Amino acid sequence: MKVLDIQGLTFSFSRGAAPVINDFSFSINKGEMVGVLGQSGSGKSTLLRLIAGLELPEKGSINIAGIPVVNKGLFVQPEDRGVGMVFQDYALFPHMTVKDNILFGLSRMPRKDRKSRLNEMLELVHMEDYEKRYPHELSGGQQQRIALARALAPKPKLMLMDEPFSNLDADLKESIREELRSILKKANMTCVMVTHDRSDADAICDRSIFIGQPIVKKTSFNERAAR
Repeated sequence: MKVLDIQGLTFSFSRGAAPVINDFSFSINKGEMVGVLGQSGSGKSTLLRLIAGLELPEKGSINIAGIPVVNKGLFVQPEDRGVGMVFQDYALFPHMTVKDNILFGLSRMPRKDRKSRLNEMLELVHMEDYEKRYPHELSGGQQQRIALARALAPKPKLMLMDEPFSNLDADLKESIREELRSILKKANMTCVMVTHDRSDADAICDRSIFIGQPIVKKTSFNERAAR
């Protein structure tokens, strides 16, 4: 099943300007994790914003889990797309505890189900003992895990991640990458990850695409592990 299907997507920042994304087509199957790489200004983060509904394309279509969210006569609002997003700076609310940050994404879930979902997410990201802490009391890696838990909590159909490792130091990055992949695979999450670092994509993703270049077939995770 295709969780994401993009056809002929074109976007410019202003009328008459050269397209940042031009006639772009791409699809992802359920459970697949795909990296998006490209030079600075190539439109990587813009692509995520278009999928999430934070930008309006000039033309093209986007389907999520078989349901159209963008085409010539349709634009579905971001909150109705079933998309989770982890931002570069994690975007945790500083005045909220870990618990309340995660619960924030569950406003549409029946109140009786929220506590069990909160506990499930804390267990998934191995942060069960941190629910009363505030973001400033967490390390960068811990903040990232809470941001991921908050994005996963509403059970999105698709996860978008924008440069998720850019704020981590080199020593922490390697261990966090493997941990993040494990969490996403355990949740059977379909994911698009934008990164400027090829090694990040190699560590996390099943394959990578390059904006403005042909899709490059990558060595699979299992093949890499066997080396």
